[in-house]
Amino acid sequence: MKIVLDTNVIVSGLLSPYNAPGEIVRMVSSGILKLCYDARILSEYRSVLLRPKFKFDPEHVDALIDQIETCGCIAASKPLPEKLPDIDDEPFLEVALAGKASCLITGNLIHYPIKLRQGVKVILPVKFIDIYRKTTL
Repeated sequence: MKIVLDTNVIVSGLLSPYNAPGEIVRMVSSGILKLCYDARILSEYRSVLLRPKFKFDPEHVDALIDQIETCGCIAASKPLPEKLPDIDDEPFLEVALAGKASCLITGNLIHYPIKLRQGVKVILPVKFIDIYRKTTL
């Protein structure tokens, strides 16, 4: 299953590995889920994860980014016809569309107004885990 992860889900998953975001990050790491990305998303992941406040080991961050590049799905996207409230969120929706992702998982649904989603399913991590368990068990 192809998905797009907002940066806040990766950060939350790495900080608290036993919550829903942590489970999603483990599923991506194990290859159960295929992460769609582009250069802008990888750049954001790297820059946010390397912020001193998180104290993540830079070698671990590099390994995670390498793993995403190796096992994920790069998507060549095009600009959205209408801007999102926060332009920094646009690459995630653009990649979800271009990569034909099953969903975009975020902790900030408000950043992706329903009328601007263009049919992309945008869901919270806990909702994704619930749906995943119901459809795969």
